[in-house]
Amino acid sequence: MNKSLVTKFARFALTGLLLTGVHTILAAAFIELVSALPPIANGLAFASATVLSYLINTHWSFSAKLSRSTFRKFLIVSVFGFVLAMLVSWLMQLAGYHYLLGILAVALCVPPVTFLLHNFWTYKTP
Repeated sequence: MNKSLVTKFARFALTGLLLTGVHTILAAAFIELVSALPPIANGLAFASATVLSYLINTHWSFSAKLSRSTFRKFLIVSVFGFVLAMLVSWLMQLAGYHYLLGILAVALCVPPVTFLLHNFWTYKTP
């Protein structure tokens, strides 16, 4: 594995951790300060974190320029990642595993898949 790919993945992973925190803070703020219902608060937090994730990952993780094309692809990969997370979690539940193993499976599966999609499709890095 080349160093550039490892560096990009490390930056992508750090960005993901940061944005998980941002999502959590925003959702709590919407609930506590605006009295938003949790599903609405989480939806707004997810949308906000996704846009911020695009900005950070485009500039820092993949050293690319902002464009409509990459934003559209980024959103498609984000939705795919969401669906994949739901599918993995559902399959783990069907298999009878504890929900924490389902969460672990999602955490181990979704980020590498979405990283590869972004690296080789969204940002077309050879």
